[in-house]
Amino acid sequence: MSIETLPRQRRVTSDGVHRSLGLIHGEVIMATGELHRGELAAVAELISDAPRIFLAGAGRSGLVLRMAAMRLMHLGLDVHVAGDTTTPAIRSGDLLIAASGSGTTSGVVKAASTAAAVGARIAAFTTDGASPLAARAEAVVIIPAARKADHGGNASRQYSGSLFEQVLLVATEALFQTLWEVDGTPAEELWLRHANIE
Repeated sequence: MSIETLPRQRRVTSDGVHRSLGLIHGEVIMATGELHRGELAAVAELISDAPRIFLAGAGRSGLVLRMAAMRLMHLGLDVHVAGDTTTPAIRSGDLLIAASGSGTTSGVVKAASTAAAVGARIAAFTTDGASPLAARAEAVVIIPAARKADHGGNASRQYSGSLFEQVLLVATEALFQTLWEVDGTPAEELWLRHANIE
């Protein structure tokens, strides 16, 4: 059924878009307001101390972590995304940043297990502090959002984990901003590290 044939009450309107923007804005504001600043600071410290940083996430969470990897690369850090063909083996002392809303995503938990087995440090972003991912992590950031399969609308009215991914983006951007302010490198110098072949 095309939009032209939808009954009037089901057509897309600017009011509908306005309501959606308001819903998303309100939920992101509320959830980011509930983030524990000490948890984020602990991850920032791990990033500062790590010789190399690896990021692992699946699906949309993985896409957010790819954006975070780019920002950390802009700071001049040695950064790798799990699963890329050029990603080296993780070693003792390296840092794995992993994200899974449920904390049970098999590939992400396996990456954390591998990292732990070689003595790497682990930071996790999840909604569940009692999850297998959180249990493997030295630093855990709890994101107060619905899990992907939670369709009850209690933690979020958005669909399938959207709030988790949105807040994950804000949290990783806040980490970058904090680290950049400490680093003090001018934006013009960071820009020289930006990809110039795409």
